[in-house]
Amino acid sequence: MQTKELRAKDEAALNKELQDLLRAHFSLRMQKATQQLSNTSQIRKTRRDIARVRTILAEKAAAK
Repeated sequence: MQTKELRAKDEAALNKELQDLLRAHFSLRMQKATQQLSNTSQIRKTRRDIARVRTILAEKAAAK
């Protein structure tokens, strides 16, 4: 996920994106726990995407 794409979204869309990423992260963690996850790098990518979205949300909140 590109930062440019995220900055173009409004806060409601970013919050929805964050919720989707958190659900995906939970699902990946459960797959890892049950040893069904073959590509463990997905967890790291998802965590970084969550951090990106949260950072942009914080920037938008500080700009108000």
